[in-house]
Amino acid sequence: MPNYLLPIPAKGANPLQHCLKELEGGWQGQGHLAALWQAWPKIAGAELAPHCRPLRLQGSVLWVGVEQPHWLLALRYAKHQLLGALRAAGFSVQRVELEQRMQIPLAALASSESANSWAEHPSRVDIHGSCLCPSCQIPTPGGEIKRWGSCSLCLRQNRN
Repeated sequence: MPNYLLPIPAKGANPLQHCLKELEGGWQGQGHLAALWQAWPKIAGAELAPHCRPLRLQGSVLWVGVEQPHWLLALRYAKHQLLGALRAAGFSVQRVELEQRMQIPLAALASSESANSWAEHPSRVDIHGSCLCPSCQIPTPGGEIKRWGSCSLCLRQNRN
């Protein structure tokens, strides 16, 4: 007859590496987003992976967030290859949906050289005001008139 008052014998401790492998195997088998995040650089490839991220996995539909419109377009063209790579990696994804979600913060843009160049560009109406081009009488940013003496359209026509 079993004695219910005795403690349950303790199992031997497993090494941490074994526990992590077991956990990772469970993720992969159940189609968890965590496993997808871990495998994403291999699945999406070195060129696309830094510009997009898996957002959610709902049933057999994977939602991918993309940072910029040109990367969204690139991913639209590569959607079938991405779906094939997902299936080859063991994920039972039937459809991939893309969303432009990750925008670069304005603070990051303000610190870049291109943002500084754009802030001082002659075509900025908000900084230089607006006036009429002396050649064609079309409203033009004042910075263009100050820099080139006419609007950019007239300047281009005179160069040709």
